[in-house]
Amino acid sequence: MKIVEAKVIVCCPGRNFVTLKITTDEGVYGIGDATLNGREKAVVSFLEDYLCPMLMGRDPQQIEDIWQYFYRGVYWRRGAVNMTAIAAVDTALWDIKAKLANMPLYQLLGGRSRDRILVYTHANGKDIPQTLEAVAKAKEAGYKAIRVQSGIPGVEKTYGVAKEGKNYEPADADLPSEEMWSSEKYLNFLPSLFAQVREQFGDDLHLLHDVHHRLSPIEAGRLGKELEPFHLFWMEDPTPAENQEAFKLIRQHTTTPLAVGEIFNTIHDCRELIQNQLIDYIRTSVVHAGGITSLRRIADLASLYQVRTGSHGATDLSPVCMGAALHFDYWVPNFGIQEHMPHQPIVDEVFPHAYRFDDGYFVPGDSVGHGVEIDEKLAAKYPYKRMCLPVNRLEDGTLWNW
Repeated sequence: MKIVEAKVIVCCPGRNFVTLKITTDEGVYGIGDATLNGREKAVVSFLEDYLCPMLMGRDPQQIEDIWQYFYRGVYWRRGAVNMTAIAAVDTALWDIKAKLANMPLYQLLGGRSRDRILVYTHANGKDIPQTLEAVAKAKEAGYKAIRVQSGIPGVEKTYGVAKEGKNYEPADADLPSEEMWSSEKYLNFLPSLFAQVREQFGDDLHLLHDVHHRLSPIEAGRLGKELEPFHLFWMEDPTPAENQEAFKLIRQHTTTPLAVGEIFNTIHDCRELIQNQLIDYIRTSVVHAGGITSLRRIADLASLYQVRTGSHGATDLSPVCMGAALHFDYWVPNFGIQEHMPHQPIVDEVFPHAYRFDDGYFVPGDSVGHGVEIDEKLAAKYPYKRMCLPVNRLEDGTLWNW
């Protein structure tokens, strides 16, 4: 069996997605997600100009060798563009291999470790009353775990809060828009938000919050300590993680569980965090961390230190990635939780899938492969539209972390 075609499909049914479709000489094909939010065309070029030509004539069943060829065989290792492209290839090859075995992907990985997969969704509002309404709606929809974000008094725009009447989509302009940030106003406000959430909804809901890399380590330690009475499921991305030792300072000041990793690309980005038990959840995703092959290694390392998975699953990942992630979640022994933001209906039409939601949990379905397809004719009706993520500045104009 040989690979005879590797095609990149770019579409924008409300937001941009990049999909790789690999086809064999026996007509079996697999698809992988290659979406890198705000830098989609960079991955398209990397695939079309380099990786796809190198795939021609190769045996698609040699997943490990192909992964090593693309990772070790290039002098410039790692990086978001490189690892997203490798992930697309890897996911498509696992899809093919599971189809050849005539079984769902989770069975090929070793079978399921649980009956259903706990997911969390987002509840956002411009202020506390609107946020409480969003939490109520998510709870009514059946979610048992909810990420809570709110507008901050005195801060015009806040990460996680959508424009009036629209779903939250951070990539909002042809060129980057600018937002203003104040750590002081945020820190003074946030405990009151969670106090009111707990007062209204009690202790049964799992509550999560994303800091989005915006605090210094000592500020993050303060926030985690002040949130301890509300026993969060986790506090996500409290500080930039390029310096993994920064999390030692946070750990010294709070017992609030810590989650990090959605922008990590390899095991080396989280190795010290895991080995030193500085985090509780690792959030690396199939699409940005080199695919299932790479994600398995990260999860295996994490399991040695009782760190659980909590993979990124926002709408900047296509249903192809969500399908692959859910099969991975079904299998991985040290599973924690899976993020889920519902896609717009048109996205689900472009990417029909077998996975389904039921009362706060997901199951990946039993279709062969990862269970997600792409309607290429429908996708062609939604051409690429450049959309960039914002940048962030402090009140004095200093460029800050977004």
